[in-house]
Amino acid sequence: MAGGSTAGTQPVTPDVTHSAVSWLRGRVRPGSLTRMSRLLIVHHTPSPNLQAMFEATLAGATDPEIEDVEVVRRPALAATPADVLAADGYLLGTPANLGYMSGALKVFFDVVYYPCLDATKGRPFGLYVHGDNDTTGAVRGVEAIVKGLGWRKVAEHVLVAGPPGKEALEACRELGATVAANLA
Repeated sequence: MAGGSTAGTQPVTPDVTHSAVSWLRGRVRPGSLTRMSRLLIVHHTPSPNLQAMFEATLAGATDPEIEDVEVVRRPALAATPADVLAADGYLLGTPANLGYMSGALKVFFDVVYYPCLDATKGRPFGLYVHGDNDTTGAVRGVEAIVKGLGWRKVAEHVLVAGPPGKEALEACRELGATVAANLA
């Protein structure tokens, strides 16, 4: 008898659909049915300087002291509206190219803007930018778009001109940890 029990055996638990199990796998806090928060890191990392900043930001976001946050990484050109909708917060990383954010991050925003516009309002974000000498235009461009999306800045931007030193990398680590902790 499906869903019932027979003498001497434990009751059979109700079946859970395969799609629900797939969705929950990796998203549920161990020992509970509470969904883990998800932090999406969207980055364009074309240089060793940006790679170092990305790795420091990731280290902060995945700090073992921050519990119940799943960190998902996507290159800007691979991130989708589904990634953004499934996330509870965002970390954005870009070079400053010719006075603006990278083309890859701009394409990301072009792809996700309208599909995510209403559903992601109020979600937290953080930003790190690397430029050879100026990051002003890149920051201005990102801020205009996230303002339109209604995202909420939860940490100071990390802006680096030239090679990132120890202090800048620590600021990236702190950025990652701060945004992740806002989701825990």
